[in-house]
Amino acid sequence: MSIFQSIINHKINTISADELLKYADQFKISVTRQQAAKIAEYLRGKNVNIFDDTQRTQLVKEIAKTAGPATAREVNKLFIQLTKK
Repeated sequence: MSIFQSIINHKINTISADELLKYADQFKISVTRQQAAKIAEYLRGKNVNIFDDTQRTQLVKEIAKTAGPATAREVNKLFIQLTKK
């Protein structure tokens, strides 16, 4: 895993709701403060690799359970933007 991937994964695994909202705004993704809080709480400490398609898919499914499928799709868009090279 490259240093770039390590940094992105670390940020995802330690993200706060405010940071998530900032990135969502930057990438034009619709996420409410309440949804961001739920997602950030779920992500904290998960140690997931969003560059791995299987792990990212499982994470998005879990986010869908927590914040709803529409939000999970939006967060997946954000993950895809972050993993583009």
